[in-house]
Amino acid sequence: MKLLIAKLGATGDVVRTTTLLRRFPGSVTWITAAKNASLLQNIDFNVRCLAWEERSAALDSKYDLVINLEDTLDIAEFLGTVRYDQLFGAYADADRRLSYTEDSRSWFDLSLISRFGRKRADELKFVNRTSYQEHLFSGLGFDFGGEQYVLPAPPDTGLHGDVALAAESGPVWPMKKWAYYAELKQRLEADGLTVNVLPQRKTLLEHLGDVAGHRCLVGGDSLPMHFALGTGVRTISIFNCTSPWEIHDYGILTKLVSPLLAEFFYKRDFDPRATTAISLNEVLAATHEQIRALEATAPGRV
Repeated sequence: MKLLIAKLGATGDVVRTTTLLRRFPGSVTWITAAKNASLLQNIDFNVRCLAWEERSAALDSKYDLVINLEDTLDIAEFLGTVRYDQLFGAYADADRRLSYTEDSRSWFDLSLISRFGRKRADELKFVNRTSYQEHLFSGLGFDFGGEQYVLPAPPDTGLHGDVALAAESGPVWPMKKWAYYAELKQRLEADGLTVNVLPQRKTLLEHLGDVAGHRCLVGGDSLPMHFALGTGVRTISIFNCTSPWEIHDYGILTKLVSPLLAEFFYKRDFDPRATTAISLNEVLAATHEQIRALEATAPGRV
């Protein structure tokens, strides 16, 4: 089977979409954002990775299946010029309006292009209890069986420790940033643990290596969480304003869900109450529990 996947960003979404590669072992062309290309190269799968700027190279083939997981008109219109037998996901209709295929509605009904509109989509997202992978797999006719992410081998960046803190969040979701990372670092170090705040890196591979160099990660619903899940690093994730239910835990993720989640669900402004609703002691206890679980199976530190 020849497959074309269009998933450009966000990077964490690209990472969790790689689970599909485990069900499509044939030839895959993947169009993504240029910054994400390194994550789809040097992996043990037959993937031709094209940056969006190189998309015209995808016109060299006819595809059995095109999977479009983006919700923008430019991507949908480009895919309308591709030769294929079947499409899953978003497309542009004759009036240049975005729609999506019936078999992909489980996911896109919750999206920005939902046929129900944004307000109802967010309501459906809040009551949804199905992971991202389950949505995609079921729409494509598969049962999701916990298929792992596909990532390149993480480099050794020299940053090692017990706990990595993913203390930053992007400008789109300022309420993802929990308020007490500095205090958590002090408390964990007082308990004898080596704690590093993840630094900014020039490349995604370095960022991946930083996460992989630790026994446990504490952060929000963010890219480091996906890197941890993909490299087997135990994880505590703090959900202040986004869905914890869309994230598959792979048996190593502890989800700490804000008691104010309903109030701030998918809101993009900032309210300090969202970032302080989960206490320092709650995160501290969850971190120690993850370390103890790790010690029970793999004694010793990094």
